[in-house]
Amino acid sequence: MSALARWCYRHRLVVVLLWVALLAGVGIASSVAGTKASDSFSLPGTESSKALELLQETMPAQSGATATVVWESDGNVRDAAVKDRMSTTLDQLAKIPEVSGITSPYSEQGAKQISKDGHIAYASVNFSKQSMDLDTANLDKLVETAEKARGDGLKVELGGDPIGQTEQSGQSLSELVGVVAAAIVLFVAFGSLFAMLLPIATAIAGVGVGLMTVTLLTHVMDIGEVGPILGALIGLGVGIDYALFIVTRHRSNLKNGMDMEASVVKAIDTSGRAVLFAGGTVVVALFGLFVLGVSFLNGMAVASATAVVFTVLAAVTLLPALLGFIGKRALSRRERRAQTAAPGNKPGVWARWAVIAERRRVILSVLSLAVVTVLALPVLSLRLGSSDAGNNPADTTTRKAYDLLADGFGPGFNGPLQLVAQTPGAGDRQALESLATQVSDTEGVADVTTLPAKADAKVGIVQVVPTTSPQSADTADLIQHLRDDVIPAAEKGTTLQVYVGGQTAIFDDFADVLTGKLPLFLTVIVALGCLLLLIAFRSLMVPLVAAVMNVLATAASFGVIVAFFQYGWGSERLGWGAAGPVEAFLPVIMLSVLFGLSMDYQVFLVSRMHEEWIHTRDNKRAISVGIAETGRVITAAATIMFCVFIAFSFGGERIVAEFGIGLAAAVAIDAFVLRTVLVPATMYLLGKSNWWLPGWLDKRLPHLSVEGPAETAEESRQPEPITP
Repeated sequence: MSALARWCYRHRLVVVLLWVALLAGVGIASSVAGTKASDSFSLPGTESSKALELLQETMPAQSGATATVVWESDGNVRDAAVKDRMSTTLDQLAKIPEVSGITSPYSEQGAKQISKDGHIAYASVNFSKQSMDLDTANLDKLVETAEKARGDGLKVELGGDPIGQTEQSGQSLSELVGVVAAAIVLFVAFGSLFAMLLPIATAIAGVGVGLMTVTLLTHVMDIGEVGPILGALIGLGVGIDYALFIVTRHRSNLKNGMDMEASVVKAIDTSGRAVLFAGGTVVVALFGLFVLGVSFLNGMAVASATAVVFTVLAAVTLLPALLGFIGKRALSRRERRAQTAAPGNKPGVWARWAVIAERRRVILSVLSLAVVTVLALPVLSLRLGSSDAGNNPADTTTRKAYDLLADGFGPGFNGPLQLVAQTPGAGDRQALESLATQVSDTEGVADVTTLPAKADAKVGIVQVVPTTSPQSADTADLIQHLRDDVIPAAEKGTTLQVYVGGQTAIFDDFADVLTGKLPLFLTVIVALGCLLLLIAFRSLMVPLVAAVMNVLATAASFGVIVAFFQYGWGSERLGWGAAGPVEAFLPVIMLSVLFGLSMDYQVFLVSRMHEEWIHTRDNKRAISVGIAETGRVITAAATIMFCVFIAFSFGGERIVAEFGIGLAAAVAIDAFVLRTVLVPATMYLLGKSNWWLPGWLDKRLPHLSVEGPAETAEESRQPEPITP
């Protein structure tokens, strides 16, 4: 690391120009190639996937995306005035480019598209392309044309994935707010404009290259639309923090009288190693998602890991070059003037806090555990699923269209189930008809329709509309009841093989698959963290304490997510939509990210404690010095992450908001409750056993240096913490 840092420092202009060239080159390539983001995913072996595969093999897929125009009249939608207005509107919509056809409720084919009370009707709009390939201008024109029909007691709303694209607000404003908030925190922490700008510039460069690389990767693998947003969220957060750790060490070196080049090299060779260690654990944890076997998650993992990799590279290459350019201006004017005073940082608020933590270790442990427990309680009712238009903010047209359809045709209309079966013979078709009759008599079923098919069709489809919404737990119970009881009874004595499919069933299977694998994934993540910390700090208690803290932080953050999004405590008011289940893939992604973020703080805190323990063999002094010298940077880093994650939460995407709120809660709890309160209090209680490791295990473990090569006594000299 020292050789790399020295080369980057001495050739700083070349390094900066190489990064500029990299940004320009990847930017041009991604702009020319465009994106092929795809939100499709498969669940091999599940019943809903078998139903989908059967349809894809035997029936032609639709040529493009679909949308819905829904209207409600104070009178009857069949009234001449309403019919004429909407028929004219639908004719205008049909002429918009990329619209391939419209099924009107006033046609014979769409006769069932009018509610029983006659107040609500809808038209299906078919496009010639998939949602991602549609021209935004055409979609905007579609929405504008349909909305012109509103008025005189007539409500008109639009739904469907293509319309949802027009409602998605860009993340650029959220990113900007997050960066500005981070800049304020950095300026307060450093008191230097140049020191403030360095972590931000480094993070933006790394995330920029990373996200443009992700755009290119969409051409060779499936990466969903959320992937780059998640990558930006995580990349900005960790990127600024990684640079903050290094700049803080560099500033400390300068204040201790070290010359510029030696200070930069030392910062990269110590804090830079910790950054590589922390970033590597995040990447490893993210790639651990591949073991779940879900392609949708693979894309998220690759997008996030790519952003993290480039932020780490920027921190250990671009940052030392930039530090060379600003020189002593990494320190504030007051700090530069004070350099003639005795070297070393005077112990301040964190040194005094170390004294309080030692004196009140029992009560602080109890209070912090109580806080985490209260926050974690909602996680006991965690229900995984998938959000849809019903969870959009109340003022969006897609949410209004969803609600109108639910009012007119029942809550389950927005998520019908499909019973798909191979029907090669007349006997099979008769058996399927018999099954449809049995299903119609099943509790929780509102309507059953056998879809028309050609005489020689090899596949039969029965559409089942539940009485409850797609996200309801009752709908999930109905799916299980159909699979376990109703369908097996109907198949008995026949050759019929029926699969329950449809989008609602796919999402339900998705949640079941991930819920089933979550314990194993959590075990692997925790075990990996314990192993890495065991090797780094040669202690049994340090990794065990860290593992417990990680589980506590995860449980508390999930509790906050459940309260906000599943219970709906304020989610509607804050623009995150109505209450609903937590996204099925959120726990595994968050576990990966939180594992890495927690490792950041644990490594930064405990490495300084471990260094002091090696020098003095005084547990109390080691903990006090560790808190005194890292408390400020840990809390500053957490505050920066909190600001970035919160800012992303208000970008208009419910899924991103769940990640933002969850990660913001996690870093706040981790830094302000666990790492700076519960961890030191616990370590004070454990005493010298913190650093115990059996001799036979010590001999067999490989050696991993997080803080770089051993320092001389003079280099490692630190100020005395305040003592009681």
